[in-house]
Amino acid sequence: MTSLSRAGDLQSLPARLAAAGLDADTSPRRLAEYSYDASNYRVRPLAVVFPRSVADVLAAVAACRDTGTPLTGRGGGTSMAGNAVGPGVVLDFSRHMNRIHSLDEAAGTVSVDPGVVLSKLTGEVERATGGRLTFAPDPSSKNRATAGGAVGNDACGNHSVRYGRTSDHVVELDIVTSDGARLTAAAGQLRATDPADAASAARAAELSAGLQELAGRNLAAFRTELGRIPRQVSGYHLGHLLPERGFNPARALVGSEGTCAIVVGARMRLVPKPASDLLVCLGYADVVEAARDITTILEFSPAAVEGIDSAIVDTMRFRRGSDSVRGLPGGSAWLYVGLDGEDPAAVAAKAGELLARLRDNGRLLDGRAVPDPAERASLWRVRHDGAGLSSRLATGGESWPGWEDSAGAPENLAAYLADFRDLLDRHRLTGVMYGHFGAGCMHIRITYVLRSEAGRAVFREFSQEAAELVVRHGGSLSGEHGDGRARSALLPVMYSPQLLAAFADYRRLWDPAGILNPGSLTDPDPIDAQLSLAGVPQRQWRTSFDLRPLHAGGGARTETDDPSAGSRVDPWVHAVQTCIGVGRCRADGGGVMCPSYRATRDEKDSTRGRARVLQEMIRGAATMAEGWKSEEVREVLDLCLSCKACSSDCPTGVDMATYKAEFFDHYYRHRRRPLSHYSLGWLPRWLKLTGRLAPAVNAVLGTPLGKAAAALGGLTTRRALPRFAAAGAWRRELAAAGTVPAGEGTARDGVVLFVDTFTRGFRPEPAGAAARVLAGAGGRTECSADACCGLSWISTGQLGTAKKLLARAAAALDDGTDRPIVVVEPSCAAALRKDLPELVPTEQARRVAARVRSFAAHVRQLAQAGWTPAPAQPLPGRVVLQTHCHEYSVFGAGVQRQALAAAGVAEVVGAAGCCGVAGNFGFEREHYEVSMQVGEHSLAPALRGTGPDTAVLTDGFSCSMQVRQL
Repeated sequence: MTSLSRAGDLQSLPARLAAAGLDADTSPRRLAEYSYDASNYRVRPLAVVFPRSVADVLAAVAACRDTGTPLTGRGGGTSMAGNAVGPGVVLDFSRHMNRIHSLDEAAGTVSVDPGVVLSKLTGEVERATGGRLTFAPDPSSKNRATAGGAVGNDACGNHSVRYGRTSDHVVELDIVTSDGARLTAAAGQLRATDPADAASAARAAELSAGLQELAGRNLAAFRTELGRIPRQVSGYHLGHLLPERGFNPARALVGSEGTCAIVVGARMRLVPKPASDLLVCLGYADVVEAARDITTILEFSPAAVEGIDSAIVDTMRFRRGSDSVRGLPGGSAWLYVGLDGEDPAAVAAKAGELLARLRDNGRLLDGRAVPDPAERASLWRVRHDGAGLSSRLATGGESWPGWEDSAGAPENLAAYLADFRDLLDRHRLTGVMYGHFGAGCMHIRITYVLRSEAGRAVFREFSQEAAELVVRHGGSLSGEHGDGRARSALLPVMYSPQLLAAFADYRRLWDPAGILNPGSLTDPDPIDAQLSLAGVPQRQWRTSFDLRPLHAGGGARTETDDPSAGSRVDPWVHAVQTCIGVGRCRADGGGVMCPSYRATRDEKDSTRGRARVLQEMIRGAATMAEGWKSEEVREVLDLCLSCKACSSDCPTGVDMATYKAEFFDHYYRHRRRPLSHYSLGWLPRWLKLTGRLAPAVNAVLGTPLGKAAAALGGLTTRRALPRFAAAGAWRRELAAAGTVPAGEGTARDGVVLFVDTFTRGFRPEPAGAAARVLAGAGGRTECSADACCGLSWISTGQLGTAKKLLARAAAALDDGTDRPIVVVEPSCAAALRKDLPELVPTEQARRVAARVRSFAAHVRQLAQAGWTPAPAQPLPGRVVLQTHCHEYSVFGAGVQRQALAAAGVAEVVGAAGCCGVAGNFGFEREHYEVSMQVGEHSLAPALRGTGPDTAVLTDGFSCSMQVRQL
């Protein structure tokens, strides 16, 4: 590996980067964010650069070459092999170099920057061609992985059984070499990108001659050792240099993991998109039985053959509710088979034939075609989130990558998996299996114990034996993720010394300076070097939240137990290490997470970026007191909206709202807080006063005096403030609906309607409306309003007060019954359901929390029990719906839609995202701009796209305020 020997030059690196006008960041916070990818490794860089142009890339390369500094390219940072982290300068192409430059439908090609996200590329291609063409490679991380990353790893995806690897779709690559040449690699040639660039033209000629000479010296090795199976991604793809394959240096560079050149542009081949497609879902007893049917399935020319096991499905249901996985047939392992064609009837007939053949084989337990788009989306999401879901299992325990990408011939897959399970058993490990069964590529996450030296010894021994096993079965160490730091040291098990020497020669031809992504492929680091879980101090961080996993008797539903480490892993440490870097929080669409990243496009404002800085806090703080006062952590948490969406959308269950509240509670202890923590954090106290003076207060709100008061409280003056309700308004609303106060009489049935502080203080009308609906459903409705959920104190990190309020709420609501407690305001319902048992870990609190429902969740449950609503007025046929983030994350993404469907609303236009207000966040002066940017992501377009007569539904008070503002 290249050493950083010129210390003086390295000290001048930041100045060199700045002098070149580069957007470079050397702050400790930024370096923490980029010390990790989605692998087991942590490598702290010296600087992170966000290039805006090829000229910026050339300047960064020159600075690194002159100072002997390693240089690593990065896209979405989703590498599971450790090939997107490096010890020098990291180039993040995703922020600025992310454009689609041109699309030629006639030629079937598209020209892109390396930082363009794959799902954006696919969507734009399909839109521009009217759905006639698409870009084929579609890894599960496609909504945040980039084209440059796909080229670097030779990514494949769910439809690789039909369309192959990224290398099959590369036409040309524009590259920058470590000596500053700008070249274009294509089939049969390597040329200067600019024909007038004489130095680059000379370098192209030199490289072409060297590559041809290298192929000539190694013809036998290239022909016999490379390209034996469809997913042989390990090592360099030097078979493309063979004369019979047309000498294609572009395709040879694909999969080189940034070790040879920096990709700054690509021309990619597009493929026709079939007019009709159909998912067939197949259930089996286990993954080995499923693999035995692969050869039969391949006879039907499927577009996709993907597989998952029951551990992933169980975890999805644990995190997101039983209805998060719909339409799955019986079994403990499943195959998703995608069939397509031009005629829907012919596709459906093929599905029937496939099911009949598989039943004849005798291994299929259950199977069905899935024509419903919603069911298909639900099923595919389980597969797409496999890496995250498998990392923290519902049953307890952690699993990790490292051997998550082995591949073999599809016809050998069952035998390989059977032997692999035996290997796991011998080492007392468990493997969670999913992947591209039709292409023979398995993603297996394994329950290594990487926190201890004994566990790391097992990791080393197992990896060696696993490499030997896959090679005995004629397979590859890597099938699409690349070798990186995880498997490069094992390449001698797979390849001959001659081929390994050719790999080294190939790399030196491209990068004689040895600065590009050191530690991978040739001269690799050991597989257990720089593991992120090694070296974390064992401390007991005292927290207000009970972050012990449910399986350990704690209250944290998003946490799962680690039986192998037991109580030795502190709950706070275990919680913040939940993030494994898969980066779903960087996705543009699908779910709600992460609204701040969608607004700023900055890694620091993603759930992952925040988690990585927290992980550096527990690793690097000299004392716990120093850790709790970390300015870097405070900075990354500043734009967290506490929307709780990550606790549901993040496949691993990161709960950043909880982490923010806990950290702020410590950070602001014995120091002055922001003014809004008093004005908004203490809002329930102020509402007791404003209710008595509502007319006078409301009269002042719109005046200069009202704006001055808002500014003094740390609030923005650009947002309209809500009007306060009179103190007795909510009581009149409930009395008119026939609701009686809780505790009157001896009734043990019916429901308790909890009227929260925000409903009482700002909009009592929904309380009356809820009471009328509950009365119409039959049964007795009692009202409780003698408690506060403490939400505003939780969101501002004032947990001492929050705990006292929640304890009182639990005592007030624990009436000895199991009657549902229906809460009007969804954020308060979520606080009572989730935060109550975590902050007040008592049996009483758990009893009360189990009874809490949001109003929409209760309506849905009534409808499922057979109740038919009878509205007093005709309901609108079409509505725009803004679901509150806390409702979404705690009670389920589909609760609102299902409740509206039960009421008879035919069309629901969902604003799929956070509104941007999120309690106190959108009212705070320093957060107003970001709040409005968040609103522009989904809510504002939904409002602009609807007519003035269309009803807009906002169950949350914050959401209603943003709708009013927009």
